[in-house]
Amino acid sequence: MKVREAAEFTEAAGTRVHAAVLGPAGAPDVVCVPGLGCSHRYFLPLARRLASEARVAAVDLPGFGRTRGPREPLDVRGLSRALADWLRATGRGGALLIANSAGCQVVVDLAVHSPDLLGPVLLNGPTMDRHARSPLRQLGRLLVDGPRERPTLGLVLARDYVDAGPRRVLGTFRHLLADPIERKLHHLRTPTVVVRGDRDPVVPRSWAREVVALLPDGRFAEVPGAGHTLNYSAPAELAGIALALLAEWRSGHRRES
Repeated sequence: MKVREAAEFTEAAGTRVHAAVLGPAGAPDVVCVPGLGCSHRYFLPLARRLASEARVAAVDLPGFGRTRGPREPLDVRGLSRALADWLRATGRGGALLIANSAGCQVVVDLAVHSPDLLGPVLLNGPTMDRHARSPLRQLGRLLVDGPRERPTLGLVLARDYVDAGPRRVLGTFRHLLADPIERKLHHLRTPTVVVRGDRDPVVPRSWAREVVALLPDGRFAEVPGAGHTLNYSAPAELAGIALALLAEWRSGHRRES
């Protein structure tokens, strides 16, 4: 049976933040943080896989999806502060955070100023590789990745990019390129899994392992035969990794209490 999502709107971050919510009330909270230009829509395949065991919220950050943003594109700190405000407003602090691509930069920045909001973290394909921090190299890698994803992903992204508008997408991309994620990873002190598809050209294995090495409590996972956007193209595999992390976190908290 297809799991349907509910639209949740919350006054936060100076706007009305939308999230698609799936799963039973009272189940452990999971929050999905999207990548560049993306909305809740490209997280729905993963959210549906998780919804039998978790209460999943796929949030639209300001300016993307169904959440209105300011005229000027927010930088990484602006996006992470918006995420923090929404987490507080909805009582989802301590949830498992699952981020893809540029969303990983937002979550890592969240750890700098609001570590109290962090539960366990799953970073799927964290950008930007510091060894390829240029527009041409990043765009080239994205083009290579396209054929390695499910064909329908292109339709979802096209809709999201049209909704956001080229000015916002390009402006956000420039902010992401200027964000040195490697200098902030030590702030992320909760259990963190860095996962990539083993055919992901955007996040090479060497960069993913470098990210893990810079984390206080990081580990590495890889999904065979998959590209960059595991939440859409390999949702079952990513859901398995996420639920294992969530179970481990909850078990540890029960022992402590």
